[in-house]
This record gives sequence, C-alpha cells and structure tokens, in this order.
Amino acid sequence: MASHWMFVGVSIFLSVLTVAASEDWAFDNAPGIAMEYKVHIDAGKEDCYYQYVHPSATIYVNMQVLKGGDGMAGMAIRNPKGEIVHPYSWKQSSEYEEVSQTGGYYAVCIDNQFSRFAAKLINLYITTFRYDLWEKYTQELEDLDISVTNFTHSIKGVDEHIHNILLFQSQARAKESRDFQLLISNNNYVLYWSVLQCIAIMATGALQVYFVRKLFSTDMDAKSGRRA
Repeated sequence: MASHWMFVGVSIFLSVLTVAASEDWAFDNAPGIAMEYKVHIDAGKEDCYYQYVHPSATIYVNMQVLKGGDGMAGMAIRNPKGEIVHPYSWKQSSEYEEVSQTGGYYAVCIDNQFSRFAAKLINLYITTFRYDLWEKYTQELEDLDISVTNFTHSIKGVDEHIHNILLFQSQARAKESRDFQLLISNNNYVLYWSVLQCIAIMATGALQVYFVRKLFSTDMDAKSGRRA
C-alpha cells in the first residue's frame, strides 16, 4: 500500500515538472512577447528591469509618465554587454527599438533621481519579436514541397501590422491613463482650493462681526460711563 501511494506521488510530481517545462519551452520559443506594467518609482530612486531577447530578435521599449511631480522621468537601456544604447533623457515619454545581434538580457532603468520629493507612476511597455521564425516556417514548408510562399508573406505582413497595432494601443492606453490621472489631480486641486476659499470667507465674516460688535460695545460702555 505504501509503495502504491509512493508511485502516485512520484507520478504527480513528474506531471507537474512536465507541464512547467512545456510552459517554459513555449515562452522561450514564442515568436513575440508583449508585456505592459505600471510601476511606482519613489522620489530620488532608480529601478531597473531585465528582459531576455533572443539573437536576431527585435526589442521595443516605451516609457510614459502617468502621474507625479513635473510629469517627467529618465529612461536608460543597457545591452547584454553592459553598454548604454539609450542614454538618460529627462522627458515625459521615451521609446527605443533595436535588433539584437547576440541576444541576452537587456536592462531597462527608470530614473527619478532628479525629483527629490515627488514619486512617479510609470507605464512601461516591453515587447520582443522574432521575424526569423517566419523564415524557419517557410523553410519547413519548402521541405514538405508545399508552395505557399505568398500565403507565408501575407501572414508575416499581418503579424507586422498586428505588432504595430499593439504598439499604438499601448501608447493610447498610456495617454488615456495619464489624462485620467491629470483629471483626478485637477479635480482634487479645485476641491481643496474651493474649501480653502470657503474657510477664508467664513473666517473673514466672523472677524468682521467680531470687530463690529467690539466697536458698538465700546460705544455703549462710553455712554454708560458718561451717564454715571
């Protein structure tokens, strides 16, 4: 009985390892991967994020400041050799794209060190895609003596258009989020300023009433003193 349960446990463990390995293989061999994050960068800090890029694959990075301080931040990108391929530039949005020849891990660093007091909310969009896989698929079809070159080129064109649409949607979502955050900030500013004005008006009115009553009280005391 014990050996039976041990066999069941080993089978479940091997099944989990097989599923995890298949998921990792699918992720590593995917023609394209797109990821979008909203990250919080504290005042005076710098955060770096790392993305693996296959050899001959294209990496695209887009950064937009959604909220905080002057609405600007810096973005720098280092290639797998540690070289800065995109230097820091203090601005509201920044983007970079290149074809990686050797592949490896790219470092995307968001800098908020120039802002000493205000934290920033950043929209970060990273995508990698491999056009060389289409050539691999074409070669496989040619090996099978299937003449679908035009179809393959059409599919490749569709993939490029879809990638461009995804980039446009990412930028549109980032701008929408920034406008929404700006709307909330303006609403809070108007609300707080209105409350402050109401308090100032009430305080001014109370002060005027106090001085008027004080004036009449002084006149009444003077008249009472003369009568006495």
